[in-house]
Order: sequence, then structure tokens, then C-alpha cells
Amino acid sequence: MSHHGRRGRGHGPTVQVVGAAPGANIPAGEEAPSLTVTMLGAGQEVGRSCCVIQHRGKTIVCDAGLHPAYPGLGGLPFIDELDWASVDAVLVTHFHVDHAAALPYIMEKTNFREGNGKVYMTHATKAIYGLTMMDTVRINDQNAESGQLYNEADVQASWQNAIAIDYHQDIVVSGGLRFTPYHAGHVLGASMFLIEIAGLKVLYTGDYSREEDRHLVIAEIPPIKPDVLICESTFGVHTLPDRKDKEEQFTTLVGNIVRRGGKVLMPIPSFGNGQELALLLDEYWNEHPELQGVPIYFASGLFQRGMKVYKTYVHTMNANIRSRFARRDNPFDFRFVKWLKDPKRLDHSQPCVVMASAQFMSFGLSRELLEQWAPDPKNGVIVTGYSIEGTMARTLLGEPDHIESLRGGNNIPRRCTVKEISFGAHVDYRQNSQFIQEIGAPHIVLVHGEASQMNRLRAALRDTYATRGQEINIHTPRNLEPLTLTFRTERIVKAIGSLAEERPVHGAEVKGLLVSKDFSYTLLDPKDLRDFTGLSTSTIVQKQSLPIGVDWSVVRWYLEGMYGEVEDGKDEEGRETITVMNAVRVVRISDIEIQMQWVSNTSNDMIADSALVVLLGIDTSPATVKLTATKKHSHSHSHSHGEGEGHDNHEGDDELRDANADFETLHMFLEAHFGDVTHPETQVAEGDEDNLLVMKVTVDGVVATVDLISMKVECESDELRKRVEGVLEMALTTLTPLSRLFAGQGIEQVDEGTEVAAAA
Repeated sequence: MSHHGRRGRGHGPTVQVVGAAPGANIPAGEEAPSLTVTMLGAGQEVGRSCCVIQHRGKTIVCDAGLHPAYPGLGGLPFIDELDWASVDAVLVTHFHVDHAAALPYIMEKTNFREGNGKVYMTHATKAIYGLTMMDTVRINDQNAESGQLYNEADVQASWQNAIAIDYHQDIVVSGGLRFTPYHAGHVLGASMFLIEIAGLKVLYTGDYSREEDRHLVIAEIPPIKPDVLICESTFGVHTLPDRKDKEEQFTTLVGNIVRRGGKVLMPIPSFGNGQELALLLDEYWNEHPELQGVPIYFASGLFQRGMKVYKTYVHTMNANIRSRFARRDNPFDFRFVKWLKDPKRLDHSQPCVVMASAQFMSFGLSRELLEQWAPDPKNGVIVTGYSIEGTMARTLLGEPDHIESLRGGNNIPRRCTVKEISFGAHVDYRQNSQFIQEIGAPHIVLVHGEASQMNRLRAALRDTYATRGQEINIHTPRNLEPLTLTFRTERIVKAIGSLAEERPVHGAEVKGLLVSKDFSYTLLDPKDLRDFTGLSTSTIVQKQSLPIGVDWSVVRWYLEGMYGEVEDGKDEEGRETITVMNAVRVVRISDIEIQMQWVSNTSNDMIADSALVVLLGIDTSPATVKLTATKKHSHSHSHSHGEGEGHDNHEGDDELRDANADFETLHMFLEAHFGDVTHPETQVAEGDEDNLLVMKVTVDGVVATVDLISMKVECESDELRKRVEGVLEMALTTLTPLSRLFAGQGIEQVDEGTEVAAAA
């Protein structure tokens, strides 16, 4: 046991008592605590992120998104596999559809409402969540054949019940469960969550970015090392170009398309990289006057409304944005990027740049413009974000000759150029592997990635660690495939109060009252209980009255016969008492009544039960009749002696008789086992003291000498010595009275405790 000094918060000193180091064996019959991670979505896929974390009876769900490639109920996570009423907390990392759009359905149409679970997201995420979910309802209404998952009332109810939190805020959900959000980059308001359940720490990243762009901060490295890291693997082993090179490539491509008289379509989400691209294009147009006659539009009312949120949460963005805002230069007041309020007024005969939703071009204005502009080779489509499998954006990257029309009829020829320049704000391989190594968690769980990309990333990470001679546990669970991780964590007890006033030495025994709360343990002196916990201790004193029909000396005889030794005395009122095993006091109330008194606890109650059985059996025992008759006979023939006459001699004779009786019993045990055993000499001649009170055991000519004073055995043969010691130990155990083998936990509080009378 080791001890680490540490001061408590406002309560004086504390001492940390480590009960078991990591890897220590768990006692038999006790299971090691395990953590279960189950993906209801985003397990070896991108879309409908939903990660369930369970440990020590706590259930946390991270994200609840829809799959953009699947309509209606098919886009939901596998929500039927979880009892949502048992969920303690739902943590939403950001507002994107594939991470948050299933939330209204879960909160309003499952039994989540019957439980005590809460939903948490950052302030910025909550502000944009309401807008994006209303837009999702509008899109669902336009595609009625896929079925409506929820309506505006459901979105409003879910928005109102979501709890907005700040970055770095320590949120205590319930006993033993807490979490802290950290910046994740990616989009405004995005966060990763460091979750602590009963001391076990899990970092869930969601989508994150380690590359600072024009308005967002990069993902943070939490100051606390987690036991498990659950992180995205979107780009697998791909390494993206340098940001400056990527921006130059993007602006050059846009300029070339409009210079040749073409129109540029950029499918974007209403929030996220759309704002980043608007900042970039507005700056590029400002530097190139020859392009300023070409309009740049964002064709999304949601984008327009969301700009108010972006202007509100400037304080959460990077230093560049904050400094410009401090100079009253709001970068989101665009000069060249304008809102296309009515898409019907767009002039299709002139070059232009249009940023339109939906991002994956499966529906919405981006799909309409694609179908109109695809046949013209002067036009161009720039895919600026990650494209999910099964969407039109992913299909288009394959440069098909024709695309399917949502309006029916023949397929549409595709002659426009298609280029992918990702501004998706996801980590690439270099950033992801570096982040994983900096976090240093012993278990890595890869999610939010296609199976092939995820497996390549796992292999690359293993190779990286292997070259350093390190081992790493990397897991890639599929949807509905529970991942169970077992941890043998150290148990820490904090000794506080008077127990911690002096730092104990290593290996010292620390005794106190162990208080368990929320999977943490505190050791303290009982007298400190009220000061440190608000609790108090009480003492229960049991008093059991019994009728008795025999002399007090008979009561003593029975108790002494059962327990070997008893202690005579008197209480505060002068009444005679007999104390049994330092646990139970028997008080002589009158000639016909006695009372048992003891402080109630496990050991004392056991001794009291046995004493009660002895006392209740006195009146019906045949030995009582004989004892009573003997007492009467001896009293009728008694002779008076002078006060104190012969008392010391009688006491000494009694002790000698008891000792001789014990020696004879020992001799009997040894003789039964070995045969040839001498009797002890109680008197020896001068110079022969070595033979005083010893027994000699002879076996096959080998002699073992037993010293009856020290109870030590001497013999040249180790085998014989051990055999004699074994028999001697058995004999001593048999001879020793119960009162010497076991003692109760004191009777000092009998007169002070709380009385609980149990009348018989």
C-alpha cells in the first residue's frame, strides 16, 4: 500500500491510499469492471453517427444522426436496439445532419421521454441545431414519399429540452458520471467530449479538425489522458494537400471556369465549410478586380439566417476573426458574396458562382442546378466536402457519362467538369495519427469511416507503433457489434481529516470509516464524519431482560463453563455484573431478574445470541438441579473463617491445580500421537533447572523437548519437530477458552448509547 500526500479542498489534509495497482488480480467472485461500446450507426460506415457507451450501470449516447443516403426510417440509427429510457445523457458533438438529425425522433417518439436522460450540446450548436432541423423537416415535406420522421413541433420540443453548455465546463450528470466539452474545430460549435464514468475516462471526438482555417480554432488536446479514445476515421490513410496549396488550387479553378464563360456549382451544407468558402471567395474577388463583375451567390435561406448565429459566436472562433471583429471589421459582412433569395431570378446565361444545398446533391437546389448545368462543358462542379457512399456527390466523382434526373424521363448527359477539393474540416491520416499518439490512450476505437478506409488506417497505425516497439489496441466495431473492454483499474481511497494529519510511512496500516459515494471512496475517523460528509454516527445499545430462578453463582458457573473466563464487577448503581468476552455485560437486577447489555454490532450480536441461549437454558438443565442441591448442602456444613484467612493460599492452590490439569491434557494429546512422552517435573534439584516444566517426546530414539513455559519445541529432526508443533498447536487451541480466542468490540458505550429495549 502506498500513500501520496495531497491537500483536500477546504477540508484539511488528505492522503491517497492506493488499494490495487493496474493489472492487479481481481478477487475471486468479483468481476473486473468492463466498458461496452456499441455503434448504432457510423460503425464501419459514414452517416447516422450514434455511439452507445455503457459502464457501471451508466449509459451515454454520443450523437444521433441520420444517414443522408437513406430516406425515411431507413436513415435512422438502429434505435430499436437500445432502451432509451435507461440513457443517462445524450451528447451531441455538432449540428450536421449525420450527427444530430435523429435527435427529434429519439426525444419525442421513443421511450427516452420516460427516463431521466438529458441532451447536451454547446450554445452555438444548439443555436444552429434548431435551424438545420427545421430545414430537415422542410426537405422531408418536399419528399413525402419517403415518410415524415417528425414535424416542426417535435423539433421545437427537442430544441427546448436540449441543455446548452460551454467549452471546458465540468458537467456532473449523476453520481459517478461527468463530462467536459473541448473544441473540435470542424464547424462552429463542434466539440469533443471527455467522459468520466466511475473514474474511467473516454474521449469521443466526433468529427474534428487539427487544421486552423479562416474562422475556426483547431481541435484541442485535453489535459487528461483517457483510457479509451473513440475517434473518426473518415479519410483513412489519405493525406490531404497543404491548406495554402488547396486554397490556391480552389480559387484558380473557380477563376478559370468563370473566365471561360461557365458557371460554378458548389454543393455545400448550409453551415460549416460554406462559411469558410464564402470568406475565401470574398477575399479572392477583392484581390482580383477583373472578376468582380461575376456574381457569387449562396442560395440558401438557412445560410442567410445562420450568418446571424456566426456573428453572435465570434468569441468562439480563432484569433484572426476575433481581432478583426474587435476592430469593428466583421468578416461575415461579405462584400461580393450575396444571398440568392429567389433562385428563379438567377441568370443562367451569364457566368456565376453558386453555393447551394444540399451538400450531397440528392435533392434540393444543388440537384436542380446540376441537372440544368451538367450538359454544358463550360460549367464546372466543385465538390468541397466529404461525399458519403450512395449519394449523388459520390456518384458524380466517378465522372459518369449520364446522371439520373429526379424529374423523370431520360438520363441527363454529363459534360461539365467535376473536381473534388475537400474543405470538409476532417483530419487526414497525418493529423489523425499524430493526434492519436498525443492522446496516448491504450484503446483506440475507430468509427465514422468506410470499412476499407478504416482497416487501412488500423494497419498503418499498428505499423507506426510497432516500429517504436509499442503495442496498441485498435478496434473497428461494426454496427450492432458490441465492443467490450475490461479494465483492471487501481482502487484509490482518500484518507482525510485527522487520519491525514500525519503522512503515514509506506506499508503502514490505516484504519477508519470507509465512505463510498459515486464510485469514490473516502477513509476518515468516525469523529470527523459530520464535518466532512454531513453524516453522523449513532450507537445502539441492546438491553435484554430475563427472568431467572437460580443463584447468581450458578449463572456465573454456566457462563464460565461456556466461555472459559468471565470478568466480575459492578455497574454504576452498585449492581453485580459479569462481562463475557469483552462484549456482553450480564447485570443482576434482582434475585429473580438479570439483564444482558451490549453495544450492537456484528460480533457483539453474535456473542449476545450465544449467551442468551446459555442463560435461557439454565432453568431446564439437569445440571442446575445438581448444582443447587450441592450449594445448599455445602452451606449447611459451612464453617466460618477469619476475614481473609487462607485466601491467598487457596488462590495459589487453584492456579497450580489449573496448570497441572492443562499439563495433563497436553500430555494426553502428545501421548496419543507419539506414545513415549514424559510427565513434566514441577520441582527439580538445584542445577537441574533445564528439566523444569518440560516434556520429552521420543520417537525411534529421536527426542523432542517441549518447553511448557514458552511452548517451544527443540529437536534435531526438523520433521519430528514440525509434527510435535502441529499437535501442540491443536492441543492449545482446544484448551484455550473462547474468551481468549476472540473478544468483542467493547462495552464502554453501553451506558452512553441509544437504548433499544427488547423485553423478553
